[in-house]
Amino acid sequence: MINLCSKGQVCHYKNEILSGLTVALALVPEAIAFAIVAQLEPLVGLYAALIVVFITSIIGGRPGMISGATGALAVIMMGLVVIHGVEYLFAAVVLMGLIQILFGILRLGKFVRLVPHSVMLGFVNGLAIVILLAQLTQFKVADPVDGTLSWMSGTPLWTIMGLIALTMAIIHFLPKLTKAIPASLAGILVVSTITIVFELPVRTVGDIASIAGGFPDFHIPMVPFSNMTEIMDTLFIIFPYAAAFAAIGLTESLLTMTVIDEMTETRGRGNKECVGQGVANIACGFFGAMGGCAMIGQSMINVNSGGRCRVSGIAAGLFLLSFIMFTSALISKIPMAALVGVMFMVVIGTFEWSSFRIIGKIPKSDAFILIAVSAVTVITDNLAIAVLIGVIISALVFAWDHAKNIGVEITRDNEDSKVYELRGPLFFGSTHAFQALFDPINDPDDVVVEFQQSRVFDHSGIEAIDTLAERYLSMDKRLHIRYLSPECVKLLTKAGDLCEVNLIKDPVYHVADDSLA
Repeated sequence: MINLCSKGQVCHYKNEILSGLTVALALVPEAIAFAIVAQLEPLVGLYAALIVVFITSIIGGRPGMISGATGALAVIMMGLVVIHGVEYLFAAVVLMGLIQILFGILRLGKFVRLVPHSVMLGFVNGLAIVILLAQLTQFKVADPVDGTLSWMSGTPLWTIMGLIALTMAIIHFLPKLTKAIPASLAGILVVSTITIVFELPVRTVGDIASIAGGFPDFHIPMVPFSNMTEIMDTLFIIFPYAAAFAAIGLTESLLTMTVIDEMTETRGRGNKECVGQGVANIACGFFGAMGGCAMIGQSMINVNSGGRCRVSGIAAGLFLLSFIMFTSALISKIPMAALVGVMFMVVIGTFEWSSFRIIGKIPKSDAFILIAVSAVTVITDNLAIAVLIGVIISALVFAWDHAKNIGVEITRDNEDSKVYELRGPLFFGSTHAFQALFDPINDPDDVVVEFQQSRVFDHSGIEAIDTLAERYLSMDKRLHIRYLSPECVKLLTKAGDLCEVNLIKDPVYHVADDSLA
């Protein structure tokens, strides 16, 4: 039995269905636009939005989150489509789904919880800027002669700006009067009615492309796979793309899940979401769709419109199917200005405005990470790369900070013996500080170094111990090393004979070293 809500939540079906309708209306132009970016037919993007949102809403791990065709994937898909054709794309999307399911089965989705908060802020702010920039194309018109785009001016510009402002005003003020209907849906309906009644000359959904079509047909990707040689050749082509699709899709999906978790004060299931995304993308590959992942903009629309359960996503999928099969003529009349207004409100709601207030109060490293992730997200439109860069910078900052935590407590057994009791981690970042703790020139002839309160993490730490031993031995002083793990003793080349083994007190842990891998 499918649990339609997060634990402890009550499903309000009217709000969920109306929210699903709002989301479906917002999905149409974006799905078409992303399909065009990927050099595909508009229906390929619409089918992806329909399949992905429907399946992930049923079996995914985050009720209320909306998935569909996304720009981050479309940009990379374009290269595969242009070079090898659309059939290879469908095969790559199937493989993408398999990789995502494997990721979930191996229970790797939990690692999204390790993404630092500064990276999350940068991710959210970068996405908000990307969404904003994507809407600016609606303020450009094509030259009738050469097709070049130029910015609107005069009456057309003021008309679209007025409709956008009206949509935003309805979304902002209506909830203060009534919550009987989602504000975003009300804004779309009011502005569409005004546009139709007064016959305003504005761009509509129908001006982008026709969305009329039928139910997606089952379709096995037509790529060579009749023998092992052809299978390997096909995999050689599609695997790099599929791996990139899977990485980007899971990164955006799991981070969006975390954002929605914080908004709704509930917790999604990352591993289950990986499997749900994978099943949806496999279905896309076999039904002629471009695949997709979570969409933070549409997820924000859904949550703000009252959609917190699986019903809203399921409804959005069914509404999309009805648009394609039965009501395409009606949907084509919706003005793009109304949808731009909705997305502008999403940008305002998504962007973490508090980051401006706290950026001077948080550590400079966190501020740098926040800005860097936002900038890379906007510049590359590749969320996986942006988040990876943020995590790497955070890890390096963490290593640098912990390198300062190594210390020592010095005691004397007698005038001729000195004991160094180490504290803290010994790894590549702390080796210099480690060497500075000792004074071989002025130390007595007998020196003891104890590692009971310290741990050696990598080969650099091992080398630091060997170097220290060389310094004392070169001065004909006796060095005793105590409480190292058996692996450390095994790896030491110069100081191994100086280690005193204590089977009771010696700790047992592993060292990251290639010679033991």
